[in-house]
Amino acid sequence: MPVTLRAAPTGSQRLKTQQYPFQSGRLTNLNYAFAYIDPDSFQLMTMDAATRLSLFTDLANLKLTKPDLKIFISVGGWTFSDNNTLTQPVFGNIARSSSIREKFAKNVLAFLDEYGFDGVDIDWEYPGAGDRGGKPGDTKNYVELLQALRKEFDNSGRELGITFTAPSSYWYLRWFDLPGMLKYANWMNLMTYDLHGVWDSNNPIGSIVQAHTNLTEIKFATELLWRTKLSPSEIAIGFGFYGRAFTLADPSCTTPGCPFSGGAKPGVCTATSGYLAYYEIQKILSDNPHITPVHDKEAAVKYFTWDSNQWISYDDKDTFQEKLDWVNSHGFSGSLIWASDLGMLQCDEYIVWFI
Repeated sequence: MPVTLRAAPTGSQRLKTQQYPFQSGRLTNLNYAFAYIDPDSFQLMTMDAATRLSLFTDLANLKLTKPDLKIFISVGGWTFSDNNTLTQPVFGNIARSSSIREKFAKNVLAFLDEYGFDGVDIDWEYPGAGDRGGKPGDTKNYVELLQALRKEFDNSGRELGITFTAPSSYWYLRWFDLPGMLKYANWMNLMTYDLHGVWDSNNPIGSIVQAHTNLTEIKFATELLWRTKLSPSEIAIGFGFYGRAFTLADPSCTTPGCPFSGGAKPGVCTATSGYLAYYEIQKILSDNPHITPVHDKEAAVKYFTWDSNQWISYDDKDTFQEKLDWVNSHGFSGSLIWASDLGMLQCDEYIVWFI
């Protein structure tokens, strides 16, 4: 059962073997997130000039400690396809041209060979979606892109893997030809996190607090997959080492479904409103020993309120185990965890505590 951890280092960080829980024997895959694609040459590159190329080597060198560890490069990500960026049309441009697909596949193989990686994870967010620069032909073209990668990999003589990351929301998932894609991919990573956030203000559900990893909703999302005749063995379920946080509109209303007025206060390390890493959540709890988090066992989440009007839902060892029990009981291929930097105990101390 693959257990994939996405490693998300920044330019100044140097990866160390003790940052990762090899001793448990459960971690099978590490994905470097993210590499970008040069819009002109279609070669893989770092996300920005501040990120060192040597980080690719640092990650590959972890195989010296655990030789059977599989290292994948995750390509793309949310910001890669943001509106008004040079990179937004890149996936679409590659996928719609047979010659560029072949060129890109060769470039990916060259990258894997250079750094000793074992495969690629394509994270196109999202093909076909007009609000993300998608085009109607993306659905068919995405399948052909994965086909080109598989052909190039198979001809290389190496046993290289292909995965792709997909949303759990039908709004975006409807543009994915999942059966067609899985003819060429080893499995798909389903992002069963970020189901809710401050963006709900612009959605029909409205400005109410909800857990972003609610197991009840995750179960509903997977029901969409069974309608396309997919097998659970082709799907890895996503987990998040962070919580989504809100400022309550009414401090006296503190349960899921209560209204919010905006994102919560930014964390010391993540510095982003509405988003707190696991270690920031634990710091709040340690600073406020009177707080007892509410454990919603049906949703397999915990939540609490602090500073009068700040509300957060998150996962910990208890709720992760509840979700894992469900994953294992249904025969899913494994799990995907976002991300290594969010499971730290401190801002500068990389320790993944759960696996």
